Amino acid sequence: MTEKNLAEKIDALLPQTQCGLCGHGGCMPYATAIAEKNEAINLCPPGGERVLAKLAALLKQEPIPLKAPAKPAQVAVIQEEACIGCLKCITACPVDAIVGAAKLMHTVITDACTGCELCIPPCPMDCIELVAISEPVNDDEFYQKAELARQRYYKHNVRLKSDASMAEKQHEQAVKASMITNNQDEILAARKAFVAEAIARAKAKKGQ
Repeated sequence: MTEKNLAEKIDALLPQTQCGLCGHGGCMPYATAIAEKNEAINLCPPGGERVLAKLAALLKQEPIPLKAPAKPAQVAVIQEEACIGCLKCITACPVDAIVGAAKLMHTVITDACTGCELCIPPCPMDCIELVAISEPVNDDEFYQKAELARQRYYKHNVRLKSDASMAEKQHEQAVKASMITNNQDEILAARKAFVAEAIARAKAKKGQ
């Protein structure tokens, strides 16, 4: 099995919260670190003992205690009366589970929220809280939610790339428009100078 295939198998066992509590930039970076750099398998609090046991079985390792306490299942809830619509939580959410518009109330799509907590630090109003929800009753339920989060995270990244590409195109168009404007200004200035020189020569001839 190649390291890439192993990383994909490891990633498939992770909860897809993309929270970064493992010290890596998301579930796949953590999976890659395990596969390629022998990173410890006990760094996923949202996965808890369930994920730890599955990683140990896959990698044929002895289970070890979680480095940090397991995180209970949770979702973010916005105190809507205090929300000022700053968009900062929307920008921070890795699975696009928060909806709203600038200067308008935001709200969390509960079924899509992974409870990653990334929306809390940027909120200037401290109006986001975490609420415990029922733990998945079995592996099927746990990984159905993980797969939904994976798909939303993928779409989120595709959208970000598309937005970045659009911004780059808009910048290029602005630069081109600026160059055209500058060229037109230069042409107009050259014409004015040519006309001025012609008038000056005509006046000089009359004077002679």
